[in-house]
Amino acid sequence: MSPIPKDCPIIETGIGRLLAIMARLRDPRTGCEWDLAQTFATIAPYTIEEAYEVADAIEREDLSALREELGDLLLQVVFHARLAEELGAFEFDDVARAISDKMTERHPHIFGGAVDAGLSLEIRWEAQKAAERGAKGATSALDDVAQALPGLIRAEKLQKRAARVGFDWPDPAGPRAKVLEELDELMAAETETQKFDEVGDLLFAAVNVARSIGVAPEAALRHANAKFERRFRAMEALAGGAFGSMSPDAQEALWQQVKAAEG
Repeated sequence: MSPIPKDCPIIETGIGRLLAIMARLRDPRTGCEWDLAQTFATIAPYTIEEAYEVADAIEREDLSALREELGDLLLQVVFHARLAEELGAFEFDDVARAISDKMTERHPHIFGGAVDAGLSLEIRWEAQKAAERGAKGATSALDDVAQALPGLIRAEKLQKRAARVGFDWPDPAGPRAKVLEELDELMAAETETQKFDEVGDLLFAAVNVARSIGVAPEAALRHANAKFERRFRAMEALAGGAFGSMSPDAQEALWQQVKAAEG
């Protein structure tokens, strides 16, 4: 898509309009200075942020906010596609076509007339993705687990990949024992380097426990964060502005009061 002149009307339809707006913002003669200065690398943090804001709107069950945040996330896709188009690499339509092809290939029993072998959706999905990784020349079960994923999510994905080739605990007892072992090692650590290493091992082991009982660690931690924030704000409200000057015992009493009030 060539740059759109300043006096050219923008197509008044959904995705066509958005693509035209982005093209104009990136017009080297009449575009926006900020948009023109951006690269894949500078836009990437905004892409991640928008994805989290989508998740936040879903967690709050705010459909109005979800509509807005999905639009913000879509803008990120359009922005990256526009940058790639300017480099002659691919266009937005190529992105849409690629994911459409992938979805039809991953659902041959829906789109390809293949017989459903009775496998669970997860098993079928993962088998297809494994085949795709093999076609791309993957040499390890851990290939293509994105480095930029949040720590808890990446730990869970790495563990799941390892589990698919048999490297896993047979039941939750193993991960539980590993957490206790790692906690002991952390308490015995002496140097900052050792402490750093053992904290990582402990968190990784905690993810294994969550996975072993079917709990998504990232979602669970977000829930715990929200619960802590809610209870802490409630304590501050009960203290009437004096929370910071209260004794530890008094603060603990308030904490227990708030917990009890939540039932």
